[in-house]
Amino acid sequence: MQVSQYQDLRVQRTINSIYDAFKRLICEKEYSKITVTELAKMAQINKKTFYRYYPTLDDLLIELQTRYSQAYLKEIGNLQYPRDLAKSVEAFFTYSATQGEAYDRITTCSVGSYVGIRQQMINEVMTKTWGQSQEFNQLADWKQRILLDFVEQTGLKVYTTWVATGKKEPLEAVISAATELMQGGVEQYLKLEQ
Repeated sequence: MQVSQYQDLRVQRTINSIYDAFKRLICEKEYSKITVTELAKMAQINKKTFYRYYPTLDDLLIELQTRYSQAYLKEIGNLQYPRDLAKSVEAFFTYSATQGEAYDRITTCSVGSYVGIRQQMINEVMTKTWGQSQEFNQLADWKQRILLDFVEQTGLKVYTTWVATGKKEPLEAVISAATELMQGGVEQYLKLEQ
């Protein structure tokens, strides 16, 4: 029994080392330039150990982004849309601001390898949140897409701008501005549909 507990601890330490090394590399260079060899060296494991847990770097990236999205979904899981949009915006910015530089690089990247996988994460969040909204589900499919695109792109763009300018403005001010913009747009859009 103790042997298996020890092995579980070793496995967890190895995975944590892989994650830590991967996040450091994401901060240092473009995703396409990251290699398993340098990740393994930085994590102080051999390549064979890496491949025991992850068939490819893409699988590691997907798992990392899934962790981010699952943790965020836990924070907003009980919110109802569009009623709780302001709480959702605050949760997104507060959560995002605490995740570190690797998260920021993945989240704010506009081209490259992160975009497709990030979009899958965003789609999952949008489906599990807005998909539960009665007002949203009454919209035609194309109108749902417009609304989701607006919410998704506005929040993401405001966050990206805040990160790109060095996070100089107070987080509360950025949240307030994003909330006013998004809530005003969504409320007006849904009002027009009634």
